[in-house]
Amino acid sequence: MHLAKKLLILCFLLAASPVSAQTPSETPPNVLLIMTDDQGYGDIRSHNNPKIDTPVLDRLANDGARFNQFMVSPMCAPTRAALLTGRFPLRVGVHGVTRGREAIRQDEVTLGQLFKQKGYATGIFGKWHNGEHYPYTPPGRGFDRFVGFTAGHWENYFDPHLIDGQELRPFEGYITDVLTDEALRFIEKHKDGPFFCYLPYNAPHGPWQLPDRYFDKYKSWGLDDTTASAYGMVENLDDNIGRLLDALDAHGLADNTVVIFLTDNGPNSDRYNAGMRGRKGDVHEGGVRVPLFVRWPGQIPEGRVVNQLAAHIDLLPTLQTICGLPAVDKPLDGRDLTPLLTGVESADWPDRKLLDYAWSRAGVRTERWRAIKDHTQPWELYNMQSDPGQTTDVAAEEPEVLAGLAAAFDAYKREVDYDAMYPEPTPVGLAEAARVTLPAHEAYLHKHNNDGIHYVTGAGWAGEWITRWNRLEAYPSWRISVREPGTYRVTLLYASYEPQIGSELIVEVGETRLPVKVQTAHSLRHIPANDRVRTKKTYVEGWGELSAGVITLESGEQQLRVRAGVMTGKAMPLLKAVRLERESQASDASHAERPGA
Repeated sequence: MHLAKKLLILCFLLAASPVSAQTPSETPPNVLLIMTDDQGYGDIRSHNNPKIDTPVLDRLANDGARFNQFMVSPMCAPTRAALLTGRFPLRVGVHGVTRGREAIRQDEVTLGQLFKQKGYATGIFGKWHNGEHYPYTPPGRGFDRFVGFTAGHWENYFDPHLIDGQELRPFEGYITDVLTDEALRFIEKHKDGPFFCYLPYNAPHGPWQLPDRYFDKYKSWGLDDTTASAYGMVENLDDNIGRLLDALDAHGLADNTVVIFLTDNGPNSDRYNAGMRGRKGDVHEGGVRVPLFVRWPGQIPEGRVVNQLAAHIDLLPTLQTICGLPAVDKPLDGRDLTPLLTGVESADWPDRKLLDYAWSRAGVRTERWRAIKDHTQPWELYNMQSDPGQTTDVAAEEPEVLAGLAAAFDAYKREVDYDAMYPEPTPVGLAEAARVTLPAHEAYLHKHNNDGIHYVTGAGWAGEWITRWNRLEAYPSWRISVREPGTYRVTLLYASYEPQIGSELIVEVGETRLPVKVQTAHSLRHIPANDRVRTKKTYVEGWGELSAGVITLESGEQQLRVRAGVMTGKAMPLLKAVRLERESQASDASHAERPGA
């Protein structure tokens, strides 16, 4: 930003503030950043939806700035990565939601790290979804306090087990209430500031689980079970956001706290979405246009409506300006939104190209145009000003416009190093994480004739396990990066049935082999779920632990494989994960069996 522009914004902020004559860099405000999961643009009453009650969000929208053209990514993890880095998701290695494609690369800098460098207390309460293993997790990304989970979804919302720091422990209550309670404790502890409190709630993402009073209310309004669940979960979120705002008032922090609310993508079911085409996962408008409300009393005018095109990548550079955060040594794709928030130079907002990519679907958005490419289909083009519902493809009428937008997307893909599209290996041997669990859903499944081994639902979502492993030639593998050589104890998390007793699994790293036999049957315990709508997921617990012995690992990137040695039944046992726990630095011979030994 030019110096003159910075001074103009600063003068506006100083003139507007009734509280202090100091600059934002001398008295940086607190930041409460709230993001909900799979809540669409239409899931707010003030967005012309009379079938949902969201009085707190409606008030928040009017207490500061409301953005009418705010774009995110079509899926959870890419949006979070863009928000945290100020860069398009592909640049930071995020282009999926599981199997490592959701992890922000290690050489990127996040908002958590920037706030920590500035001296803020940093806390995150909710769904991370940008890396499951340290240092990709919140404690390695600048957050002092973390309660929540790292994967794409959680299976049980009542009395959940959540990660507290780096250890899983039980909590009592409904998950949205629990996360709010933890955030309130964080705010209370750091009320003398400054603090950065990031609350990425997991509702209304499925499973459809919520307290009776919320579900019953919307069922009494005649809504189907899915919509009643979604709206009930959103109203519960609204109540909890109200608790947060009340706490800011009670502590006298409201005037010195920037409150930001957004959602991570379009709705996760076919419900009201303000007439837009598409939903979660689509690069159409309905998949990526979401609410953004920003409140900062005395600094951002009440009732401000922003119609310029903005996006998730803009929040980091905006908070850099507001809070005086350090610079990032990589080029940012986002823009500073402070001119739009304050009204200073609001007309000086050049057009831009926002780029989307999800599941082989490409999208480019400008103020006027949206270009779409769905898998192998040709590009489509829509005039969003005259046709906001995307009813008419005008690609044939505007070939030059389409060519320019398609070229911009192709250039973006070329700029991204191929390595950034390939998940980084899981770090093993770090002092901060002596135990590393390699979950089944992060494995690459080597099939035999496109068969022989599968994830339980076929997709490999978080929490899944390996099943229908019925060919000896098939196997799962994980890429690991051994940071400290040493001896590691290997444990398999598994389940088996009587016919599978005597089956042999073999853990391999390089030429080292650890064979282990299944000696006893071990059945899973199915957890009763409070789902309002039947889900494809299976809720289970009680995985058995099968000790495979000790293996010596050398430094560097390696592949860990689990082979099928002997299959006594019709299939190998179910495999949930492989756990590696460091015992000592490698200097002696391995305890593992080596071929030919």
